Amino acid sequence: GLGQIGQAVAKRLHAFDMPILYSKHHRLPISRETQLGATFVSQDELLQRADIVTLHLPLTTQTTHLIDNAAFSKMKSTALLINAARGPIVDEQALVTALQQHQIAGAALDVYEHEPQVTPGLATMNNVILTPHLGNATVEARDGMATIVAENVIAMAQHQPIKYVVNDVTPA
Repeated sequence: GLGQIGQAVAKRLHAFDMPILYSKHHRLPISRETQLGATFVSQDELLQRADIVTLHLPLTTQTTHLIDNAAFSKMKSTALLINAARGPIVDEQALVTALQQHQIAGAALDVYEHEPQVTPGLATMNNVILTPHLGNATVEARDGMATIVAENVIAMAQHQPIKYVVNDVTPA
């Protein structure tokens, strides 16, 4: 994906003259592609050509196990996979197999398919980096989350709608 987070990553990589390939449902305007040094390609072409595949997309029924055995079979044996999006986007058992069979060179995961559990095998591999879901652990992100919570507490006290509801349970 090349939404807000993907574009932020692309901007930084472009500063190092890294070619950027991306795939998503809707192509960006050419002017934005030019700013980012990004080239729109199919998902298959991206998997075949990329040295580093970074995932920046939401978890949906369509993206669950988007990176699976078939995807790993298309990737370069020297490719690296980075998942800081959502764990279930990657079929981690397929990842373990791909790493054991040298289909790809390595992986870095900040999120896990069955979080907080890590798929057996990943933690013992020397070509895998695992971090404890730190993607949002910046002062700015945490301040933003605290602000949202405080605003929602005030809204609830005033019987106003609250933002970012993740379920449909309404307090009595």
